[in-house]
Amino acid sequence: MQKRLLALIWVALAGFATVGCSPDLPRAVAEARYTSPASQFISISDGVRLHVRDEGKRDAPVLILAHGSNASLHTWEPWVAELKDDWRVISFDFPAHGLTGPSKSGVYSSTAYVQVVDDLARHFKVDRFVLGGNSMGGGVAWRYALAHPEKVAGLILVDAAGYPRETGKPPLVFRLARTPVIGEIFSRATTKGMIESNLKQVIVDDALVTPEMVKRYHDLLMREGNRQATLARMRAGPDDPNAYQKIPTITAPTLVIWGEADPWIPFADAKRFAQEIKGAKLVSYPNIGHLPQEEVALATAKEVDTFLQQVYLKPAP
Repeated sequence: MQKRLLALIWVALAGFATVGCSPDLPRAVAEARYTSPASQFISISDGVRLHVRDEGKRDAPVLILAHGSNASLHTWEPWVAELKDDWRVISFDFPAHGLTGPSKSGVYSSTAYVQVVDDLARHFKVDRFVLGGNSMGGGVAWRYALAHPEKVAGLILVDAAGYPRETGKPPLVFRLARTPVIGEIFSRATTKGMIESNLKQVIVDDALVTPEMVKRYHDLLMREGNRQATLARMRAGPDDPNAYQKIPTITAPTLVIWGEADPWIPFADAKRFAQEIKGAKLVSYPNIGHLPQEEVALATAKEVDTFLQQVYLKPAP
């Protein structure tokens, strides 16, 4: 691991020396490339212009989906395609990510992101919904369920962040970002090769890491303002490091979906979520990594559809 760290540092230094500061991608260019007919931008607190897609049946029960660190709402496209015929699915880009860009305050804490979800729900006048999240977004999801239990009809945790690390180190990309000087270099000289390497670390099947996926991740990181915001987000400490101790008080029906080969968040965390949240169901996939919503999209979407039916359509007692 130390050799890999040194190799990546030299790659970054060489890239920086060769091309200097990689230019930002203008907001208008990024939006032209990555909006869809379903895209819209809504104004929420902290001066945020939130990129949102509201898709599916307008009068159906709602599923809100929160993406992970350095990702975007595009990670949910396979689920949306499978679920939108029967459900209303709302996905969005967190501040410092995707087409949303930075916030005015520069605060990207879990508490701030919980507020983003609440602002989103209020904007669409959604009083009760199922909330799903992957990785960082999963951490936001269970925190939201603690803060607003009356609004969460169900919870879906996909390789969700939450528990402190008892062994091992944080993922390399986070350690580099938090390192003085090195973090600035990586932020200013991020290459597609670095993005590809990172994606191939978290996705088991390299064939799924297509040139189109790499370009999208790179372009959205280059969207003006996102790199600086990402560096600030990664360097900020947790605003409530002991919040995980409240996880056993979650009462919402919960589905835990996990890739057993996730190199970033161990499968042991999946078992702990399922054990600590009363009645939670755990569905796991061997030889699948950190993004099961993309790696086994059909299988996971089927599990979600079944869960939504149980939450929304079960007969009243």
